[in-house]
Amino acid sequence: MNDGTDYRAILAADTPLIDVRAPIEFTQGAMPAAINLPLMNDEERAAVGTCYKRQGPEAALALGHKLVAGDERQRRLEAWRKACIQHPRGYLCCARGGQRSHIVQQWLHESGVDYPLIQGGYKALRQAAMHITDTLVQKPMILIGGCTGSGKTQLVRQQPNGVDLEGLAHHRGSSFGRTLKPQLSQASFENQLAVEMLKTDARQELQMWVLEDEGRMIGANHLPECLRERMAQASIAVVDDPFELRLERLREEYFIRMHRDFTHACGEEDGWQAYSDYLHHGLSAIQRRLGLQRFKELTVKLDAALAMQQASGSTDGHLAWLVPLLNEYYDPMYRYQLEKKAAKIVFRGIWQDVAQWLQN
Repeated sequence: MNDGTDYRAILAADTPLIDVRAPIEFTQGAMPAAINLPLMNDEERAAVGTCYKRQGPEAALALGHKLVAGDERQRRLEAWRKACIQHPRGYLCCARGGQRSHIVQQWLHESGVDYPLIQGGYKALRQAAMHITDTLVQKPMILIGGCTGSGKTQLVRQQPNGVDLEGLAHHRGSSFGRTLKPQLSQASFENQLAVEMLKTDARQELQMWVLEDEGRMIGANHLPECLRERMAQASIAVVDDPFELRLERLREEYFIRMHRDFTHACGEEDGWQAYSDYLHHGLSAIQRRLGLQRFKELTVKLDAALAMQQASGSTDGHLAWLVPLLNEYYDPMYRYQLEKKAAKIVFRGIWQDVAQWLQN
């Protein structure tokens, strides 16, 4: 075990981290292998912070010990002890490797458990993650392009040197791209990306990254600037699959799978409502670009398709609004973007041809 300063090795190994920061700090940014078992909750941390500003560090420390005492202190200690036993090769982690992780470490020691901590805390790990991304994106990369429904994400996932940016972002990029997993904070997304790139790089003699041709934003997350700059210079392989095949992929992904996922998560009735809301939200997100009249026309077709699907289970009705949406909005938009990158296109073909080309 290292001394808590070999951050690259800690991140590459998915080393468990018992993060003792407050929940709000954890939500704002955390490492992929971290679990949040806070020393203080958000309210306690806020009170201690105010005390620190007004009365100084000694008074703040005294207040912290007063707030986390008795049965509550014991309950939290038991949670840390249990986590230490479950993750014997892990580390404690706080914001900067300061008082909070040292206090938890001391309480654990007094209870008979010795457990190491991350020197420099989350801040040091975060800086290491950003440096990892800055370094690794300098390797050559190829982007997979193609219109919506071309199977680009599936192709990236099949590559040993592929990094699924949409999977890491919990979003598929389009206005209908949300998944049932909430998106992470920007910092947590960047941390996930750094660790995924580090692990992918460590698995092989990596010569080249394979990434999907993404815009700057994937839902609410944006790509790190160092990655965007490299992607803007990268060569592109374009998947040109038949329109009918693209429709079938989109039918499976957005209508069959999303309905199933919502039903599984929320139950039959609430799941149906959530699925309906999801499709309506996706369409309304591009209302301004469609124009009000066209938006209203497609909404009528969406409502009819949902009624058919609910009555019979058939998703055929959705093609009545999906086909014009692709023809009038998504395809022209992507082709326009691709035209501006025409000089960077090094290969075009159907999905299988691009997959074969990537092996060469």
